[in-house]
Amino acid sequence: MTINQIFHNGHQGLARAACLLGGAVWGLYWIPLRTLDSTGISGAWASALFNLIALVFLAPLILIRLRPLLAGGLQIQLTGATLGLTLLVYATAFLYTDVVHAILLYYLTPIWGALFGRLWLKEKISPDQLVGIGFGIVGMMVILHIDEGFPWPRNIGDWMALSAGILWALGATMTRRFPEQHTLDIVSTWFLWCTIFAIIAGLIFQGSQSIPDLATIIPVVYWIIPIVVLIVIPTFIAITWGLPQLNPGTSGLLFMTEISVVTVSAAILTDEHIGVRELLGVALISLAGLAEVILPRLRRAH
Repeated sequence: MTINQIFHNGHQGLARAACLLGGAVWGLYWIPLRTLDSTGISGAWASALFNLIALVFLAPLILIRLRPLLAGGLQIQLTGATLGLTLLVYATAFLYTDVVHAILLYYLTPIWGALFGRLWLKEKISPDQLVGIGFGIVGMMVILHIDEGFPWPRNIGDWMALSAGILWALGATMTRRFPEQHTLDIVSTWFLWCTIFAIIAGLIFQGSQSIPDLATIIPVVYWIIPIVVLIVIPTFIAITWGLPQLNPGTSGLLFMTEISVVTVSAAILTDEHIGVRELLGVALISLAGLAEVILPRLRRAH
């Protein structure tokens, strides 16, 4: 193996780890959102607050990189806008449908990612990818009681979750299609556009009377800032760096760790039941995320 191959393989491993971490962190995203909702900062306004705080702390980096950021032109703005809209639509979907349906329909992402990768990037869909997609879909079906019928989109929240999955696959493909885009520039535009879209959505769907006032915001800022600075921003940077290193379908599979984290955290922190069915689903979905790592090693071992 050459030095370049070793370097490439190391990058691939770190990129997979970044996407696995991203999925795990997003699996806990519902906790601060639900806490904000209980304080009166609900829906799109909660997303707006999170992203606005991130923008404030990234402001020095944005100013330092303002010239290359502007030089990125329409490509960088479209990439950031796609990722920002994805996050907002996905988070908002939970307001209009149940968590289980939102997660299932969003995590058809590996299918869209594999298709985008094939059609736009001319990347082959590998057998290992197909196995991973199979594990993921079967795991979701187990958790979602497939024996009671397939849960097709039935309301606006379901369609939003499905749309968010397609948007995420598109955004991931764009980061790979335009690899010259700098990670910090993508993250900055991601937070910027998510903030803009969240404010617009809050005004349209919740009304101007729903805008949280300072008396509501100040008491929660003290615990939101550490979460954003120590967890959200580093995770988004890791994800944005990792996405261009991987096939869009592969990154979608790795993000499936979110489903496992959501299932376990909801069982621990809420009254939701977790039994054999849920544990089996979590195991299958975890295998989906690891299939492209485990299967090649098993073949080499034989």
